[in-house]
Amino acid sequence: MSQPIDESVVRRIAKLSRLNLTDDEVRLFRGQLGDILAYVEQLRAVDTAGIEPLAHPLPLTNVMRDDDPAPFDNVDAALANAPLREGRFFKVPAVLDPGAGA
Repeated sequence: MSQPIDESVVRRIAKLSRLNLTDDEVRLFRGQLGDILAYVEQLRAVDTAGIEPLAHPLPLTNVMRDDDPAPFDNVDAALANAPLREGRFFKVPAVLDPGAGA
């Protein structure tokens, strides 16, 4: 490991993350971050020459259906569990200020 993790490093990371850590948490995270970096060092030691970079080990493709409009006649079933409804529509609380002009 190039640089050991000490309490000042953990406190700096916590400050950058806007976290207020107790002294016990700083000691706990110091050990955990040290373990993570030690594991990363182990991974760096693995010879990956000739291995093509990839995002997933299996070839993946999205299987999507065609987006064709279709009639929907069961509005009552769709609205059956709605907390609020107004006629054939879901009723939701207003999220914009009425005078905002949006």
